[in-house]
Amino acid sequence: MTVHFIGAGPGAADLITVRGQRLLAACDLCLYAGSTVNQELLEYCSASARKVNTASLDLQQLEHEYMCAWQQGQQVVRLHSGDLSLYSALAEQLRVLERLGIPYTLTPGVPAFAAAAAAIGRELTLPEVAQSLVLTRLSGRASKMPESEQLEHFAKTRATLALHLAIHRLDEIAERLSPFYGEDCPAAVVYRASWEEQQIVTAPLAKLVEACAQHRFERSALVLVGRALGEVEFNNSALYRSDYCRRFR
Repeated sequence: MTVHFIGAGPGAADLITVRGQRLLAACDLCLYAGSTVNQELLEYCSASARKVNTASLDLQQLEHEYMCAWQQGQQVVRLHSGDLSLYSALAEQLRVLERLGIPYTLTPGVPAFAAAAAAIGRELTLPEVAQSLVLTRLSGRASKMPESEQLEHFAKTRATLALHLAIHRLDEIAERLSPFYGEDCPAAVVYRASWEEQQIVTAPLAKLVEACAQHRFERSALVLVGRALGEVEFNNSALYRSDYCRRFR
């Protein structure tokens, strides 16, 4: 018996990896985060698989599910939205499994920021404009931000920012970032990236709150900020120059 943690991707059922789909098809029990995971993914499971929506379960109840499956020798899939490496509450579950001696595997998924970038048709890094992407959030009820990771610290770099779990504080984001990026800095909000109900709002940073007002986004939206989102006058990289020595391409 093994617990297979799978990143389900940002939403669209066909954005799960081939490995993730194969593991879903073979599982006896699928534990899925029902409030964030597209339930069309459950169609990859066999008809005999038991499917449990974990939206209302606490960590102790999850541990009970893992223990029961372990005792019965069942193959388990734990389905999280996006990618496991980011804001997935994965580490605390792995700590439980390691204490119990239950084996597990991790299968990555398409992260939300990648789906959002595809939705707006932009590369998040451009030569000599932005060569770094900061994935961050604001302090919330579930966990506080470390003091060294305040938004202003990242903003000083003027790297492209992707803010998760913060759409309800959009006015605060614009106010805190404007002194560093400028009020005219390109920004975007992508709601439910890759879902059928996906919505995109783009505007200068100072006007982003106003542009989003009619939509009333409350969750499942990613905020992107940075010059790379709107820059068209940038220097090409040397990678495809005729006189460039291509060692690895």
